[in-house]
Amino acid sequence: MKTPPRLTYLCVFCGSQVGADPAYKAQASLLGSAMAARGVALVFGGGRVGLMGACADAVLAGGGKVVGVIPEFLRDKELAHPRATEMVVVPDMHTRKRIMFERADAFCILPGGIGTLDEFFEIVTWRQLHRHNKPIVVLNTAGYWNHLRGLMDVIIDRGFAHGGHNALIDFIDRAEDVIPIIDAELAAPKPAVVFKV
Repeated sequence: MKTPPRLTYLCVFCGSQVGADPAYKAQASLLGSAMAARGVALVFGGGRVGLMGACADAVLAGGGKVVGVIPEFLRDKELAHPRATEMVVVPDMHTRKRIMFERADAFCILPGGIGTLDEFFEIVTWRQLHRHNKPIVVLNTAGYWNHLRGLMDVIIDRGFAHGGHNALIDFIDRAEDVIPIIDAELAAPKPAVVFKV
C-alpha cells in the first residue's frame, strides 16, 4: 500500500513587522512550533524580524529546519536570520520567489503587507494557470484577511474570475489547522480549476 504524500517543506509568506495585534505573532510562533513538532521544514524570506523572525525562531526552538531565501540587498542591511539552518542569498526579488516556490510543497500566508500580498497573488496566479497544484492556505488570524477573502468573491462576482477559483485557496483561522489541512490536500489533490478566455 502506497504511503500518501506528506508535507515536508512549507513556504510561509508573512510580514517583516509583527503588526498591531499580539495574536499575529502568537499564531506565527504557534505555527512554527507545530511545524517543528511534525518535522516540517520552513521555507521563508530569510528575515530575522517581524512575523518572519517569530515563525523561524519557533521552528528552531523546536529543533526544526529553517531555509531562508534572501536577496543580497536585504542581507547587506543585516536583516538575514543569523541562525537559519540554510540561507540562500539571491540577486533579486524575482529569484527569491522562484526558489521559495521550488523548495516548497505548499504555501501558508500569514498577516503581512504589500510584499506578502505580492507573494500571495503570484502563487495563486500560477496555480490558476496550472503552473502548479500545491496547496495554498491563508491563516486569517483575528480576521486580518477578511477583506482579501471578500475581494476574491468580488472578482468572481464581477466576472474577472470563474466560479471555483476560490477553491484554489483555503482560509482558516487557527495555526494548528494548517498542517492537517495541507496533508489532507496532498493526499487527495484538488482538481485543476478550468479557466476560460
